[in-house]
Parts: sequence; C-alpha cells; structure tokens
Amino acid sequence: MPWLWRIEDESGNEVSLPDLAGQEFPAQGDAETWLGEIWRDLVAAGADAVTLLEDDREVYGPMSLHAPGSE
Repeated sequence: MPWLWRIEDESGNEVSLPDLAGQEFPAQGDAETWLGEIWRDLVAAGADAVTLLEDDREVYGPMSLHAPGSE
C-alpha cells in the first residue's frame, strides 16, 4: 500500500501543488522524512496542513505546517 500526503489549505480543502505533492512512498517513515525536508516549500506554495494517507485510509491529520502561534 502506498503512503502519501494530502496537502490542504486553511479550510481543509485539498491543494494542488504538482511540483511538490503527489509523491507516493513505500513506507510511513519515508513519507514523514520527505515532509520534514519539504514542509517549508509547501507553506511557501500556499499549503497550511497535511494529512497522511495509507492508500485511501487517513492515518493522521490534518496536521498544521505552521509553528505554534504563527498562524
């Protein structure tokens, strides 16, 4: 089962960021590592939160991409 991130705006709507999103990962740890490396780029492109999916199942989220108190 592939792991992937659903990228969301502040209203919880999915955001299309073709250059940054849409990648599938073979394991949860790979997906989390990728997010740790790219979250600032996602914020700069207009993303506010992410939800981790394993295939179609929500594992956790939405999780804010902003530091506490910065929103």
